[in-house]
Amino acid sequence: MKKTTYIREIKPGEKVYDFFFVTEKNLAYSQKGAPYLNLRLKDKTGELDGKVWDNVTELDRAFRKGDFVYLQTRAVQYKNAIQLAVLNARRAEPEEIDAAEFFPAAKEDPERMFQELASFAAGVKTPALRDLLQAFLTDAEIAGPLRRAPAAKGFHHVYIGGLLEHTLSVVRVLDMLADHYEGLNRDLVIAGGILHDIGKIHEYSQGGLIDYTDEGRLIGHVVMGVQMVDRKIATLPDFPAQLAMELRHVLLSHHGALEFGAPKRPKTVEALLVHYVDDLDAKINAMRTFIAGDGNEDSDWTPFHRLLERFLYKGKNAGRGDGSTGGEDRNG
Repeated sequence: MKKTTYIREIKPGEKVYDFFFVTEKNLAYSQKGAPYLNLRLKDKTGELDGKVWDNVTELDRAFRKGDFVYLQTRAVQYKNAIQLAVLNARRAEPEEIDAAEFFPAAKEDPERMFQELASFAAGVKTPALRDLLQAFLTDAEIAGPLRRAPAAKGFHHVYIGGLLEHTLSVVRVLDMLADHYEGLNRDLVIAGGILHDIGKIHEYSQGGLIDYTDEGRLIGHVVMGVQMVDRKIATLPDFPAQLAMELRHVLLSHHGALEFGAPKRPKTVEALLVHYVDDLDAKINAMRTFIAGDGNEDSDWTPFHRLLERFLYKGKNAGRGDGSTGGEDRNG
């Protein structure tokens, strides 16, 4: 069921009957000891506060933090901000919700991106690698989550479809570079690009706020990806042992350094290439997203980016968000 009213469109005095995602829910008490609920509600256009003043005990049981809910509300103005006074609430049914209505999503169509990724897989000439990639991309329990998963929790491609967008971007660049560097195993590079982050479909939760799963925190996508590859290889007869080992190495080393979560550093040309393209694509997306999200038009520079450890230069047209970057690099 499609939303009809988005948060950025709500005006004081309106009755708003619609779906929202609950990011915060806390029980509090007034000075007179009466209970009420503080809510934080979200859709893809923003967030606002909600309050439950009446039937508090009943509505407190109706939903939890992290639920999609259908609310009957009235919009009120409070301290120069709009709040929703909640009159009634129920937990939404899964078939009523399209997560893209509540969370940022990749701009490209996921089905089109998936088909392009599949075409790269089909173009791999090594039969064993081509069969392995087909085994992944035709598995509904992998292909479905791959279309929806984010690529990270807080650094790059942090949105629905972000993993597929990142993976396809990495493979596009690898495809170009494979023509530039002679003598490398092009099929291994493309396969490594497609599979390097495949474990992320299990590392992050899907359908709500992006967070780590238990498996993601305890094991991580690098190891999970290798486990997934091993399980698929076990279903394919006579998969070359040397090729399997080199593919595992690409996955195990794609973070580049031990301090960044790589169990191994790249020790083949193919692994090194996948690592650098993966790192490049992640950082460009992180920079562009950070620049686009900086609404300060009085400065040509963003605030300090904690993970990149630098300020980013927006150019003389501050706030344009077109991906122009720069600033002090810790490596000079």
